[in-house]
Amino acid sequence: MLSLRLSKELEEKVEALSKRVKMSKSDVVREAIEQYIASQEAALNPSLIGEDLWGNYGSGEGNLSVTYKKKLKEKLHAKMPH
Repeated sequence: MLSLRLSKELEEKVEALSKRVKMSKSDVVREAIEQYIASQEAALNPSLIGEDLWGNYGSGEGNLSVTYKKKLKEKLHAKMPH
């Protein structure tokens, strides 16, 4: 259990929001804290910072790690004079 003091202004904002979204003040504060913690954890985890970017710009070829030697040989062979 946690107790905390809020400024009068902040308490009024929490109360107004809780009425507007039809949630208890405790639920509003709990959700706000959960969102804050999640954003802080994401900021501290480099892999989450660009999570929405990873894997979005692939070649469309799912076998590149397997066929890289073959592809490299083909490219080198194409550049060599015949």
